[in-house]
Amino acid sequence: MLTAPPLTLYVHVPWCVRKCPYCDFNSHERQSELPERAYLDALLADLDQDLHWVRGRPLEAIFIGGGTPSLMSADFYAALFEGLRQRLSFSDGIEITLEANPGTLETGRFAGFRAAGINRLSIGVQSFNARHLQALGRIHGPEEALRAAADARDAGFDNFNLDLMHALPGQTPAQALDDLRQAIALEPTHLSWYELTIEPNTAFFRAPPEQPDGDSRADLEEQGLGLLAAQGFERYEVSAFARPGRRCRHNLNYWRFGDYLAIGAGAHGKVTTDRELLRFQKTRMPEHYLADPLNARRALTVIDEPLLEALLNGLRLVEGVPITMLSQRTGLEAETINAALASSRAQELLVADEQRAACTELGFRHLNTVLERLATQVG
Repeated sequence: MLTAPPLTLYVHVPWCVRKCPYCDFNSHERQSELPERAYLDALLADLDQDLHWVRGRPLEAIFIGGGTPSLMSADFYAALFEGLRQRLSFSDGIEITLEANPGTLETGRFAGFRAAGINRLSIGVQSFNARHLQALGRIHGPEEALRAAADARDAGFDNFNLDLMHALPGQTPAQALDDLRQAIALEPTHLSWYELTIEPNTAFFRAPPEQPDGDSRADLEEQGLGLLAAQGFERYEVSAFARPGRRCRHNLNYWRFGDYLAIGAGAHGKVTTDRELLRFQKTRMPEHYLADPLNARRALTVIDEPLLEALLNGLRLVEGVPITMLSQRTGLEAETINAALASSRAQELLVADEQRAACTELGFRHLNTVLERLATQVG
C-alpha cells in the first residue's frame, strides 16, 4: 500500500496581457475584461470533482501561476480562499504564493493581495535592462521592476521571490551579473535564476534569437553561483536559491514527488491512492474550461514508472532525496531502488550513499546526461 505524501494545490490563471516570445506555458492574451466571477465558480466546481482523492489531508502550500495571476483582483482571491477553506483544511502557517508581473501592478494592489491571504510573491522581473526586457517581449521596464519589489515590502510581504533570466539575446556576462546584483540589492528571500531556453511552440522557436555561446554561459554560471553564495543565498535546486528557511514549499513538494491538486485551465496534478499514482491534466482552452468545469479533466493516467519520475524530479535538488522517501512515494523496496542506482553510482554521477539519491558535484554539473542515463537504466 502506498503512503500518502504531503499535499499542495496549484491554481492556474491562464490570461496575460501579451504572450512573451519565450513562453510555452498555457497562457492566452486577454481580449476583454476578465470573467472573474465565472472563473471563480469554475475553479471551485473543478475542485469539487477531485476532493474524493484527498479527504482529510491538509494543504501545506498553494501556488497560483499563469499566465499572469496578478491581473485578477484581490477580491477574486479573497473569495477563492474562502471557497477553498470550505472544502479543504489549511495547515498551520500555510504558504500561499502568487506570481506577479510588474507591468500589471497599480499602486496598492499588493496590499490588497496581502489582505486577501496571500503571504508570498513571485515577481517576474527577468532583467533590469530595458533593451533585454524589450527583446523578451516584457510589458514592463526596469523602473517598474524596482518599484514592484519596493511595493511588495511596503505591503507587508517579508517573503518574496524574484524571477531572473540569463543567456539573453545580446546579453554580455557583465550585464547578466549586473542584473543579479540589482536583484540581490532588492533583498528578496528567494531568487530563481535560470538560463533562457528555447522551447517548442514559442515565437523564439520559430525565429531563434542569437544567445551567448556555451563557454560564456558556463563562465557566467560559475560567477553567478559564487556571487549568490557570497550573499547568503543557498542553492537548493538547479535554478532556485533561498535565504535560510525560505525555500518554496510548493516547489519542494513537487520535486520530492509529493501530491498536488491542480485546478484551472491547463493545470496538471498528481495524487496518490492506496494502490496507484495518478496524473491528470485539465482542459487547456479557457473558454472550454469555463463552459464545462464539471468535465474539465482532459486526461487521467496511471504513473507506470514512478521511480523514474521521482528521480527526474528529486535529482534536481542539491541534497537529493532520501531513499526512505522514494520508497514511501513509489511503493518500491529500498533494495530495488538502490539496485537501479548502482550503475550511476559506479560512474560517480550519484553519491555513494545508499541512504539517499543525490548527484555528485560532477553529476549535478551534467544533470541532463545523468537523467538521460537513468531514463534508460531505470525505465
